[in-house]
Amino acid sequence: MIERDRAKALGILHKHTESPALRRHAYAVEAAMRWYAEKLGEDPELYGVVGLLHDFDYEEHTTIPEHPLEGEKILKAEGYPESVTEAIKSHASEMGIPRDTNLRKVLFAVDELCGFVMAAALVLPSKSLADLTVESVRKKMKRKEFARAVKREDIIEGAEQLGLPLEEHIGNVIQALQSIRTTLDP
Repeated sequence: MIERDRAKALGILHKHTESPALRRHAYAVEAAMRWYAEKLGEDPELYGVVGLLHDFDYEEHTTIPEHPLEGEKILKAEGYPESVTEAIKSHASEMGIPRDTNLRKVLFAVDELCGFVMAAALVLPSKSLADLTVESVRKKMKRKEFARAVKREDIIEGAEQLGLPLEEHIGNVIQALQSIRTTLDP
């Protein structure tokens, strides 16, 4: 099934995304998506592909609604089903797509948090996810000047949509990213 083909998704990501930072973000979201899929008894391959592809068109289309609508056209031409394209579109609140499935909820919940967690790791003396704690992430969230572009309200809303305390959600994402830290650490 094409929607579960990681190699194909990686090919699409790499074709449309040159930035190493944006690629690392895709890998991070993939890891968090897979982690939650396993926790929820869902399909980790499908969740992983959605995580890899959620921002694949961002370098080419940096504004909403172009991103993710132009990406949707590419994915449909590649044979991806509506379940994948709608999940990807749902991570952009401006699209107005209800987050009424676990897949959609998880993507929204991990997207901004993955970026924030990675930024928090980069300012550690070791610059490694291995040394990152929930407490340090929570402290950074309180500092408005840190990672300004990350929408803290989305991080909080994402945890709420998953029905999890924020600290638990942050811990889950840290654990997921630590599992691939050799890919993510500078």
